[in-house]
Amino acid sequence: MTEIFNKNYQKDLRRKLRKAPIRAEKELWQQLRNRRISYKFRRQFGMGIYIVDFYCPKLRLIVEVDGATHSTDEEVKFDKERQKYLEDLNLVVIRYNNYDIYNNLEKVVDSIIRKCKELENK
Repeated sequence: MTEIFNKNYQKDLRRKLRKAPIRAEKELWQQLRNRRISYKFRRQFGMGIYIVDFYCPKLRLIVEVDGATHSTDEEVKFDKERQKYLEDLNLVVIRYNNYDIYNNLEKVVDSIIRKCKELENK
């Protein structure tokens, strides 16, 4: 299974994404980093052919931030295919949009904490 994580050919792209996050990702990362919610998260983590926004290896949980680029029919279809791929790897994916992060960050973080506790108790 480890052969699908953080492929070398994605290294530069992952680094670029970490250095220039969108505002919503940056705000959420400030809440998730350094085990602030008691769980270790990684950002811009490679999963096969995809790079996910945030990943908690212990719980196999992916947190995705969806901005304006996730609204057209083509983009929604791509997200569904991507999510199916990730779920087929036995990973759990939860999504939040930029608006929720900007306006309800505390609720988003509470929701992530609840999901983490749920997965830990399985």
